Amino acid sequence: MGAKSIRDKELPAFSRQLSAMLLAGMPLIQALDALEDQTSNKNFKAVVFGLKNYLQAGASFSEALSHYPAIFDMLYINMIKAGESGGQLGETADRLASFLEDAAKLSRKVKSAMSYPVIVLCIALGIATGMILFIVPVFADMFKDFGKELPAPTQFLINLSDGLKAYGVFLLAFAVVAFVVFKKWKKTAAGAYQMSLFALNMPVIGELNRKVATSRFARTFAQLLKSGVPILQAMEIVSGATGNKVFERVILEARIIVEQGEPLSHALVRHSCFPKLLVHMMAAGEKTGKIDEMMQNIADFYDDEVETMLSGLTSLIEPLLMIFLGVVIGGIVISMFLPIFKMGEVVGG
Repeated sequence: MGAKSIRDKELPAFSRQLSAMLLAGMPLIQALDALEDQTSNKNFKAVVFGLKNYLQAGASFSEALSHYPAIFDMLYINMIKAGESGGQLGETADRLASFLEDAAKLSRKVKSAMSYPVIVLCIALGIATGMILFIVPVFADMFKDFGKELPAPTQFLINLSDGLKAYGVFLLAFAVVAFVVFKKWKKTAAGAYQMSLFALNMPVIGELNRKVATSRFARTFAQLLKSGVPILQAMEIVSGATGNKVFERVILEARIIVEQGEPLSHALVRHSCFPKLLVHMMAAGEKTGKIDEMMQNIADFYDDEVETMLSGLTSLIEPLLMIFLGVVIGGIVISMFLPIFKMGEVVGG
């Protein structure tokens, strides 16, 4: 099991169980020993064993975690470090567990809602391609003896079938090469930024992406501040936690302005990617000294907004997909039977 799978599946439960043991008064090494015994994942078991060894060698818990950056990111390590310095390691582990569980829940909802139309579209494309490659040629052979010009939709499908058979391998090779080039471009700084910008500007989906990024920013920022991480360090960490390079760039630019003495709300209000509600709530939090509470409330609010929007999109997408399937598959079937419906005209004309 890879690092990503461990982060998604093992880390929330590990953090929750660790917090319970620490809050019950169990020493850290003893808690890790118990967690090592009960984890079923061999790779993660080795990680927990390594953490114990670093602790026994005199390292702090945050230093031990830093040896496994693929599993414990900067957010996790810095929150643990702040918890250690404040003597609140158990409470911090509890916050991390809640944060990871909420983040995983939001991610599952978004993936579930987005995967459904993608799967349906792929199935539709597969069925349509199969019909064009294997069923249309059967009808084409039958229509050869008609001796009359076929209806335009039927002729188009026959030409498309012939074209796919003749050049399908080249088209597939081109598609694979284009996909590989696109994936590599997406990993570049310019490509990642452009894709993030595109994700925010897409019709309907762009607003959903904006709300998801806002929720991630607010929840991560709230947890870092609650754990005692200084605001400038928190901003640097949270910039990479939104999952969007546009948000990341804006947060890092805002960090420079905050470093010069301006409030964070003043720095963020200059950028349109952050909702006005978040900026106003942050300004109120700055005045009352409760930014972490305000950001937690904002995160909860946008989580609800995302859930409501996903429900609405799912309700809208389902009938649209049915219409799309009917048009594509039904269109192919009707086009193939059109000459038969007009057989008297085609044969006897």
